Amino acid sequence: MKILVTGGAGYIGSHTTLALLEAGYEVVVLDNLCNSSDAALHAVEAICGKSARMIRGDVCDRALLDRIFREQRIDAVLHFAGLKAVGESVRKPLDYYENNVGGSITLCQAMAAAGVFRLVFSSSATVYGEPEQMPIREDFPTGIPTNPYGQSKLIVENVLRDLSQAEPRWRIALLRYFNPIGAHHSGHMGEDPNGIPNNLLPYISQVAVGSLPELSIFGDDYPTIDGTGVRDYIHVVDLADGHLKALQSIAERPGIHTWNLGTGDGYSVMQVLQAFEQASGRAVPYRVMPRRSGDIAESWADASKAAKELGWKATRSLQDMVTDTWRWQSNHPRGYLQ
Repeated sequence: MKILVTGGAGYIGSHTTLALLEAGYEVVVLDNLCNSSDAALHAVEAICGKSARMIRGDVCDRALLDRIFREQRIDAVLHFAGLKAVGESVRKPLDYYENNVGGSITLCQAMAAAGVFRLVFSSSATVYGEPEQMPIREDFPTGIPTNPYGQSKLIVENVLRDLSQAEPRWRIALLRYFNPIGAHHSGHMGEDPNGIPNNLLPYISQVAVGSLPELSIFGDDYPTIDGTGVRDYIHVVDLADGHLKALQSIAERPGIHTWNLGTGDGYSVMQVLQAFEQASGRAVPYRVMPRRSGDIAESWADASKAAKELGWKATRSLQDMVTDTWRWQSNHPRGYLQ
């Protein structure tokens, strides 16, 4: 079975490409490398001894997509490609709607033309907005995302729902993940963001390795255990495994299906920081800053639906996540450049 992985050289995409290859799938990666590195795919090959076919290009390029589907005989698509920085999305909303929404529509058009109707979509817990209670279940209403990135994910979800209703051959998984962190236990693959990281753990690890002077903690006056924001952090390898389970499930499930991928536990910024300091043996200097607009106090998943329907459950602990992150960062202080 041959899988097209859009954005397959990125953080989550590369870990999922590795999981697919290890499970015996053939993989074709489409990535424009705007926020990723093909070095991640070299690491994949070094780890498992198998390689994905890499095609450099954009998911918005219909002619390229048509050629891929014509030449590669694709059976299903895992769709990760898209822009992902919340702050940048506020500054450049049209880029996010063009790439994330427009690219997804173009992909679906090309898939339908090629007779490929199995799709796993990389969505986000941001589509819930600010729920009134925790943990968050899939049947909670979607909210109003506070930034164009989150809006783009919700728009694509709605497009896919309409598509599924209009054409019964579609089999679609919407995977709403919470906060992916961690790295492959080998230390050869991990998160390598461009510029200053937008996410907590790569920010912490880059401070620890000396690439950044200090961590900024945005708000310590939330109604949480220690005043800092609480999130559901999930190991990227557990997340990759969830994609394989969803891919297998939709082979037997027509229509569109939504699953949360999270651990069901919430950890505060300070708890993550302290766990990282323990794992690395390094103190991480930080400065408390004002809250960021749009941030919520707490968010964590009810992942019981994925456990029941997919047979999937996150198994790696917070300590695993920070230990694997430090192994990757200490081995690669400058990311894939080193």
